[in-house]
Amino acid sequence: MDFFYLGILVFLIVLATFDLSVGVANDAVNFMSPAVGAKAAKFRTILLVAAIGIFVGASTSSGMMDIARHGILNPLYYTLDDVMCIFLGVAATDVILLDIFNTLGMPTSTTVSMVFGLLGGSTALAMSKMLGSGYTYAELINTDKALSVIIGIFLSVAIAFVVGLIVMWITRLVFTFHYKKHLRWSIALFGGLSVTSIFYFLLVSGLKNSTLLTAIGWTPDWIDAHRATILLSCIVGFSVLMEVLHLFKVNIFRIVVLFGTFALAMAFAGNDLVNFIGTPLAGLESFLDFTANGNGTAASQYTVSVLAGESHLPGKHWFLIGAGVIMTVAICTSKKAQKVVETTVNLSRQDEGEEVFSSSKIARRTVRAVLSATSFVGRFVPAGMARWIDSRFSQDSVELEEGAAFDQVRASINLVLAGLLIVVGTTLQLPLSTTYVAFMVAMGSSLADRAWGRETAVYRITGVITVIGGWFITAGAAFIVSYLIASINHFGGFIAMILVMCVVAAVVISNNRRFKQKKEQDNVDTLFRQLVRSHDKEETWQLLLEHVRRTQGDILTFTRNTFRSITQGLMHENMKELRAATQAIDDEKALWKRYRRKEILGMRKIDYLLAVEKNTWFHLGCNSATQIIYGLKRMLEPCVEHVDNNFKPLPQDYVDELIPVCNDVDRFLESAYQMITEGDFKNVDELLVEGNAVKSRISQIRHSQQDRIQREDSNIKLALLYLSTLQETQELVSISRHLLRASKRFQTQ
Repeated sequence: MDFFYLGILVFLIVLATFDLSVGVANDAVNFMSPAVGAKAAKFRTILLVAAIGIFVGASTSSGMMDIARHGILNPLYYTLDDVMCIFLGVAATDVILLDIFNTLGMPTSTTVSMVFGLLGGSTALAMSKMLGSGYTYAELINTDKALSVIIGIFLSVAIAFVVGLIVMWITRLVFTFHYKKHLRWSIALFGGLSVTSIFYFLLVSGLKNSTLLTAIGWTPDWIDAHRATILLSCIVGFSVLMEVLHLFKVNIFRIVVLFGTFALAMAFAGNDLVNFIGTPLAGLESFLDFTANGNGTAASQYTVSVLAGESHLPGKHWFLIGAGVIMTVAICTSKKAQKVVETTVNLSRQDEGEEVFSSSKIARRTVRAVLSATSFVGRFVPAGMARWIDSRFSQDSVELEEGAAFDQVRASINLVLAGLLIVVGTTLQLPLSTTYVAFMVAMGSSLADRAWGRETAVYRITGVITVIGGWFITAGAAFIVSYLIASINHFGGFIAMILVMCVVAAVVISNNRRFKQKKEQDNVDTLFRQLVRSHDKEETWQLLLEHVRRTQGDILTFTRNTFRSITQGLMHENMKELRAATQAIDDEKALWKRYRRKEILGMRKIDYLLAVEKNTWFHLGCNSATQIIYGLKRMLEPCVEHVDNNFKPLPQDYVDELIPVCNDVDRFLESAYQMITEGDFKNVDELLVEGNAVKSRISQIRHSQQDRIQREDSNIKLALLYLSTLQETQELVSISRHLLRASKRFQTQ
């Protein structure tokens, strides 16, 4: 029995190791996106600063595990067997949810995931205890903590967004987008206030329970008692230091951004470490207490009262250092961390760039309402003041670092405000999530910076709504999944626990495989990012050329596969293949819409005369690709209706005619794909003639089919379906020929 519990603990520690990796990947958005978006330093430098902050924060953490030990459940009413069921459910839920969000590139809260996981798992065991005893839910569960987290969610979202909007608007009025011209009289005070805010944030949030401060007598009570003195001294000292550094031509904004990155990373590692290793360490301490004091008592009868007090786990400091090492390695190597950071950067970038979200009805109505409100308020603003404000927000020749999404002024505000709001939340004992604060401050500041123009607002708002929706889904999903897993563990015993371990391992492996496949599909997006960052027109043209080759090649590959699925599904009455084709068309339609918008942005960056020369062929190629997708959809819909209703299959003579046509179309599309992707059009005339011959053969079969329809013994439904398929196939070849011609004229000089 003890051996099995030891096995569960080993699995929990393995999950904790993986949880540290996926957790730091998701929370990387908290402290890395401002520096990455503003290009405050090289990406390796930003990673190094964040990694050092994480290691120091984890290593010096007091390791307060109260929330995992007795913050949600009351350990005086739970046995070792109970907490093992709960902790296994929490760890499994946490890893699965965070890994799913990381794979999607969506930031979420590790705190909410763990708290609601604990609440769900504890509730599952509480329900079984309440049935056979006089216990109440309030005795078994600490509901106040869960309620405070829910309140914190709303406060984090609303307050952070509004404060970020107001402060960024005022800051931009002072510095404008040409901030390097307005530094002489303001940079010292701005730098002093910013560094003081971040430093105080470190004291209150990052180091408040650190052994480094307690060793010199700087306890939380001492800091509270001398708060005014600390703040005043720091403001004066740092302002003088910033002025001196400015006189020596040092970039003060870069110092603020990197220091803020370090501070947030350190605070994250020190405070959120419990989210990853709290439950495994609580389980380990429970097991050690059981083995030392159980005296033959069964695990299902031994109360884990040891969790009611402070942790006295032997070697706890080494666990914290080990966690720091794992998190440091994870932040430096995780591709998912970079993907999560990109989501926030793309939603807050100053230019149009790459929009990863589509439009939505809520976003469209929101934009329309804001435009109406702005127009109404604008009637009461004096014309002179309106012109002055517009001049302060003029974005002509914006001063951005090479490849930056926004400037270092906004990056500084994002980090300073995130730190200040967390300090305020800590002081007021409100559990403001670092993820929520950092993300919503970034969104508010980008709105104030007029980064959400009329061409991008609907996409950005949809993205923000999607991310916020994901946060609430995290809470609900964590509660439900943990409740179910803990219930299964409790009623299913050891066999159920083993099955849960296997399922968790399978889900994690599957998610990572899908993420790798998606990364391979994102190669074109990587090419686009290189295109956006390029300032050399010749290089931009070559990158755009390669991007167009790849996207048009992808369209032809999709066309071949989907056309084959439609015809095979029709001929063999394979509904599964037809449904797969339906999903593929929907996905390709959304993907092509993104690709087309990106390439239009690329056309704006190439030489003007070259753009005039290539514009017609570029848009002809885009329209041809769009028509191919719609043509396949028109071909598919009657086939799905026919097969799904179990109507009579195609007669064999129809099938015998259609198979050679499908082979001819497939060969033509394959040749067109090779020609476009290789950029070699020396045999294009022969291929166009071959395509025309395929059209002629299909036309002959169509005329024959029209004659068949006149016969009284023919099945009208089948005859019309077959005729429609032939017509759309002929149109597909015709449009593909247009795409081939357009691609040739676009690629060749």
